[in-house]
Amino acid sequence: MQVSDIFGVGAEWIQQRSMAARGELENGAPIIFQPCQSLDNAGVLLLLPSLIANGLLSYKNHYHTIEKVFYSLDFTVLLLCFMFLSRIKNPEQLKHIVSSEFGKLLGIDKIPEAKRLRIRLSEISEQKKADEWIADLFQFWLGDKENQNFFFYIDGHVRVYHGKKANLGKKHVSRQRLCLPGTNQYWINDSYGNPYLHIDATVNEKLLEMLKSEIIPQLELQVKGRISKEMLELDKSLDIFTVVFDREGYSPKYFGELWQKRIAVITYRKNVKDQWKEDDFKEYQVKVDGVQTKMFLCEKEIELDSVKMREVRRLTEGGHQTSIITTNKKLSIESIAIYMFSRWCQENFFRYMRLEYDLDKIYQYAVKEIDKEVMVVNPDHSKLSYQIKKLSEKINRKRAELYKIQQENCFDDLDNTSSYEKKQAKIIAQLETLKQEDDNLRAERQKHSYKIALKDMPSLKRYNQLVQERNQFINILKMICYRAETSLISLIPS
Repeated sequence: MQVSDIFGVGAEWIQQRSMAARGELENGAPIIFQPCQSLDNAGVLLLLPSLIANGLLSYKNHYHTIEKVFYSLDFTVLLLCFMFLSRIKNPEQLKHIVSSEFGKLLGIDKIPEAKRLRIRLSEISEQKKADEWIADLFQFWLGDKENQNFFFYIDGHVRVYHGKKANLGKKHVSRQRLCLPGTNQYWINDSYGNPYLHIDATVNEKLLEMLKSEIIPQLELQVKGRISKEMLELDKSLDIFTVVFDREGYSPKYFGELWQKRIAVITYRKNVKDQWKEDDFKEYQVKVDGVQTKMFLCEKEIELDSVKMREVRRLTEGGHQTSIITTNKKLSIESIAIYMFSRWCQENFFRYMRLEYDLDKIYQYAVKEIDKEVMVVNPDHSKLSYQIKKLSEKINRKRAELYKIQQENCFDDLDNTSSYEKKQAKIIAQLETLKQEDDNLRAERQKHSYKIALKDMPSLKRYNQLVQERNQFINILKMICYRAETSLISLIPS
C-alpha cells in the first residue's frame, strides 16, 4: 500500500497527517510557505489584506476551534475564501484542480478533497453561530459613524430548489419567467451594492410582510444609539435611517407608521394616473453610479392615506413620468433621484454574485418543520385563481373574435349577413358556456379561504423549510470576498 492510498495524491507531510489521524495534532497543520514560480491563482494573495480589513478574522470571536485535526478552522475559512476568489464556486469543483498546487497558496502540502471539506463544513455549521457572526459584521461594516444617516437598499432574491426532500412553496423567478419551488432571501445592501446581511423568508412572505416582521426590527437593532435622542428632539425632520426598495413594499399607511419611529422610506409610487405639466419640470445635473446625467425633475407635496409625503417625478424624453415618493424630509430633489435610481446597483450585485460566486448554490439540504400555526396562501385557492385567470383570457379572446366578425358584417354585402349571423351565434354560445364555467370556478373558489394555517394543509403537501446554517456561513464568506474585491477595485485609478 502506498502513502497516496492513505492520505491522497500529493500528500507530503506524512508525519503531521499521521499525528492528526491518531488525534495527537493540537493546532492543525503548520503553515509553511515555500518559494514558487508560475503558481496558478497566486493573485488571490493580493486580496488577503482586504479580506482581513473587511472583518474575515472576526469569526474567531464566535466559532471555537476544531481540535486535533489536520485541516483547522482557520485553514478551512481561508481555503473557502481563496476558492471563491479563484472562482472555484463549490467543493465539488476542487476535483478539477491540482490540490498540491493550490495548497502552496495556503502554506500546506495539499488541500482537502471535496468530501473532507464537506465534513469540515458540517462541523462548523453544528456550532450554529452564523447569526451571531453576521450581526457582529453588520456593526463592523457600519463603522464608527455616529449622528449620521444611513441608507439601506432592500430587495428579494429567489434561490431555486431542485431537490426532493423539502416541500417549498413556489415563487416567481423573474429571470426565468417561471414559478419554481425555492427560498426567498431578502438582502440589505448599501448604496454601492455592498451587502450587509440577508434574511430568509419562512414560506412565501412578501416584502411588505418581511419589512414589518423581520427587516425593520433587525435594522433598528443594528442602528440603535447611532443617532442621539437629543438630535432627534431638536430636529423634527431628522430620520434615523432610510430604506429604499421597489413597489413590492408599497404601503403609504405603513410608511406613516415608520415615520413615527423616524424611519424614512424611498420607493416608487403605484397606480399613478395623473400627469404633471411638462412646464413644471426643471433640468438638473445628477450623478448616478459615477456617471453625470441630465434629468428633468419636479417635486410636489402629496397626501396618501392621510400620510404627507414628497413626490418627485422624472420626465423622460418620451414623455413618461416616473414617480418616486419619500418621507425623507432632508434630501434634496437631486439626492432623492440619485438614491432611487441607484437601486440598480443591488440588481447588479445579484447578477454578479450568481455568475461569479454561484449565489444560488445550496450547501445544506436538511429540512425542518415550520410552526403549524403559520398562515400561508391556500394552494387550492391559488390553483382556482390561476384557472379563472386563464379562462378570463380565453373569454376575452372570444369577445375580440366576436367584435371582429361584427365589424366585418357592417362593411360587407347584405347577401353575406346570414353567414355572419351563424358565426356570431356560434361564438355567443361558446361565450355563454365559458361564462357559466367561470361562474362555477368563482363559486368554488369562495369555498376556500385565501389563507390557511399550515396545520390545515394535507400532510404530504405541507410546507417545511431548509436548514440554513451552512448556507448562511458560506454566504457570509462570499459577502466578505465581494467586499474585499470592491475595496481593491476602489484603489485602482479609473
